[in-house]
Amino acid sequence: MEILLNGKTHQVPEGCLVSELIMLLELQGKRLAVEINQEIVPRSEHPHWRLQPGDKVEIVHAIGGGQTLDSGDNRL
Repeated sequence: MEILLNGKTHQVPEGCLVSELIMLLELQGKRLAVEINQEIVPRSEHPHWRLQPGDKVEIVHAIGGGQTLDSGDNRL
C-alpha cells in the first residue's frame, strides 16, 4: 500500500499500524512526533492507528545535542 511519508511516496504492508511503521523505519525507542493527514497521533495510539492508502504521514524525531566549545573559548 502506498502512503506519503515526509513528502515522498513509501510502500507499507496493507493494514500497517503506526507502531509497525516506526519499527520498519527503525525508529523505535526514539522521541517522535507523528502526524497523519495533519492530525497529531499520540504515542498511546501508535499501536492502534491503522494507516490507509494515500495517508500523508509526517514523522519528526528530536535529536539531542548542541554546540561544543573549544577549551580556549572564553564565552562561558
